[in-house]
Amino acid sequence: MSVLFDTHTHLDSKKFDGDRDKVIQRAQEAGVGLCVNIGFDRETIPTTIALAEAYDFIYAAVGWHPVDSIHMRPEDLEWIEKLSSHEKVVAIGEIGLDYHWDTSPKEVQHRVFREQIALARKVDKPIVIHNRDAHEDVVRILREEHAAEVGGVMHCFSGSWETAKKCLDMGFYISFGGPVTFKNARVPKEVLDKVPMDRLLIETDCPYLSPHPFRGKRNETSYVSYVAQSAAEIKGISVEELAAITMENGKKCFRME
Repeated sequence: MSVLFDTHTHLDSKKFDGDRDKVIQRAQEAGVGLCVNIGFDRETIPTTIALAEAYDFIYAAVGWHPVDSIHMRPEDLEWIEKLSSHEKVVAIGEIGLDYHWDTSPKEVQHRVFREQIALARKVDKPIVIHNRDAHEDVVRILREEHAAEVGGVMHCFSGSWETAKKCLDMGFYISFGGPVTFKNARVPKEVLDKVPMDRLLIETDCPYLSPHPFRGKRNETSYVSYVAQSAAEIKGISVEELAAITMENGKKCFRME
């Protein structure tokens, strides 16, 4: 069985409250050997840390989601900095910009994004980037804040090859999730095909963005195998090769070697 690295999960989500242990067991049975769970606000950061402490194969990222930027206080940034030294915390994130949901003003999102990139550089941790409908500003701020010094991952990438190339040039990894399995997902498939093998990652973003044939239903970490299958087909290699390469890439990205 292939050993898979799901680089972006939300297994502490309330959507798993009824069967979390079974979901995690199914992930392990499906060959998931590592995953990074994301704490992104005041509520999910503690539950993410607790989950990482409870399971050897689950690691944590801590940060502040752009949708909730308006609620971030200076003490929250200090809290994230303190947690960054936890032995299971491997990244700062997810951080970035989201222009789809009109919940935090752009200028606030920009400030919080910059503050967290600066923090990542201070504590020397890679960053996990959330980018929704904000490609130009995300790339610009990453450049201006010298994010290439720490690198990281462009989570559930949905942009063009031109945007991907700019991120690759800054040393970032490009991660793909469930949408790349959709039959009509022409652009993500084309971008994945062009991303160098040594910069490719896979993820679920569970419980969101379920792959085909579970589209519209709750996603879970075991379904990363469907992402791996699609990515392997696009790259023209075996699932075993794809799994081994993305496992190695994930370990390098999160400095787990």
